[in-house]
Amino acid sequence: MSSSAEGDRRAAEGKSTPPAIVVLISGRGSNLQAIIEAVRNGEIPASICAVISSRPNAPGLEFARTAGIAAEVVDDRRYDDRQSCEAALTAAIDRHRPDLVALAGFMRILSHDFVRHYDGRMLNIHPSLLPEFAGLDTHRRALEAGAWEHGASVHFVTEDVDGGPVILRARVPIKPDDTPASLAERVLEFEHRIYPLAIRWFVEGRVRKSGDQVIFDGKPLAQPLDYADVKNGR
Repeated sequence: MSSSAEGDRRAAEGKSTPPAIVVLISGRGSNLQAIIEAVRNGEIPASICAVISSRPNAPGLEFARTAGIAAEVVDDRRYDDRQSCEAALTAAIDRHRPDLVALAGFMRILSHDFVRHYDGRMLNIHPSLLPEFAGLDTHRRALEAGAWEHGASVHFVTEDVDGGPVILRARVPIKPDDTPASLAERVLEFEHRIYPLAIRWFVEGRVRKSGDQVIFDGKPLAQPLDYADVKNGR
């Protein structure tokens, strides 16, 4: 169900509840924590109805429990194949009827069928300036490539891994003495800024996906928005 269709459903049912978000995690959940804080502070006019982890010992589950959010586990190691695992994950998500599914360090490659089921209402945060350095080990790869800047990107999830249309990016200069760990730490600071912002735009209806394009405030984006420009009102 698309975001607009879900909104129409809530209106038809006479519901005035805020948009619902399900967050998927696999690990420590620092981006989850940033989203929780943004919801709590009113920066994101929505509710997080559930946090679902692919690992039962993911530290991020405790963030959810502390915030009073339903914390669930769909342990991918308990399933014999991807199809059965994703069927369980889809059922767990769809019980909450979310307007948005936010991937926050969810370490699974998703099938085409799964992605199509949530087309236009699933976002991801990736630690690089996409399309550069899709995949894993982005910080090490950026340093080895001699890049002069790095960063993070929020994008719609499509069938191409880390290849969906990008909404917003934040640029981080690379220092001469950077290590993968030091670069990752600085990039993470910006992840925590741009992901809640992009989610806010989505639930406010300012951003949506149309085909392979991002529509922002009713107009197609020729290129991803730059966080520095947004912050400075450019």
